[in-house]
Amino acid sequence: MVGAGIMSIPATMKVLGVGPALCLIVAVAFLSDVSAEFLMRYTECGTSKSYSYAGIMRESFGRLGSVGLQVCVGITNMGCLIVYLIIIDSLRFTSAISVLLAVVFVVITSAMAIIALSEGKTRSPRLLPHLTKQSSALDLFTAIPIIVTAFTFHFNVHPIRAELSNSSDMTSAVRLSLILCSAIYAAVGLAGYLLFGDATMADILSNFDRGGGSGGSIGPFIADTVRLSYALHLILVFPLINFSLRINVDGLLFPKAQLLSSSPVRFYSITGLLLGFTYLAAIAIPNIWALFQFFGSTSAVCLSLIFPGAIILRDVHGVSKRRDKILAASMIGLAVITSTIAITSNVISLFGK
Repeated sequence: MVGAGIMSIPATMKVLGVGPALCLIVAVAFLSDVSAEFLMRYTECGTSKSYSYAGIMRESFGRLGSVGLQVCVGITNMGCLIVYLIIIDSLRFTSAISVLLAVVFVVITSAMAIIALSEGKTRSPRLLPHLTKQSSALDLFTAIPIIVTAFTFHFNVHPIRAELSNSSDMTSAVRLSLILCSAIYAAVGLAGYLLFGDATMADILSNFDRGGGSGGSIGPFIADTVRLSYALHLILVFPLINFSLRINVDGLLFPKAQLLSSSPVRFYSITGLLLGFTYLAAIAIPNIWALFQFFGSTSAVCLSLIFPGAIILRDVHGVSKRRDKILAASMIGLAVITSTIAITSNVISLFGK
């Protein structure tokens, strides 16, 4: 679950302030738990068992539902892979030998913040957002897609559930993962914001650029260690995201074909095209905040909140309670309103430049 979204968590604290940002992390984690529970509840309902997110969408909304799901997974995962390449590209001038000395990114960042705090060198964080212009109120909503993207994992629920010896353990696994990720996001966000204050960039690794800027006061060794430790994490996660992307793109383009694993030509062709496209897109789009804004307020919010809520409201198996439908409708309403405001704010900012 912990992916590139963690890099922009400190920037959301700069936009929202520490208090609202922490509340937003908790709120999105809660909604993610609810939506994941909705998906698991419908997995084995009725006589037609669905063992995938796309299968549940097909049951509820037909072919159009599964295609919509596959398109959203494709957009979200493609965006994540592009972000990964952009971040890894920022390490091209870093000595490879530092990989041997790399440690966990979160531990280092938190330790640096604690040391800076004890020495009185931290920046003064804002507990609440600072509104300085008319558009600032709208700008606050641009932080929401970042948090939503950081908690978008729903397309992996069914594959992981299938690997468990006891499928009922999935609920506990999801909640434990959400608690752990919430703690990590809060720690990294607060530590990064304490270190760099209003100089915090959309990609926190850019603040550790040893060439200067806001991270220039940090020693080259520590800067390299922080950057490379997280790059190693991204390199390990990249194939997992690419796996889900490849499966969904194949299902979208060849819905009636044999299994992808049994067709080497199709497998390598799709893999090569996807990797080539993400590489070229990463070169053309250097700003990860813009990418998070795009798929965080569109495809990711559909996967995390809108589709699970719609499944509950559709209720093809008649298992939803009144409380579930109220909660599902609230999730969809919040998702649509906040995403619309975020997109509007981005459009206003774009044409205002």
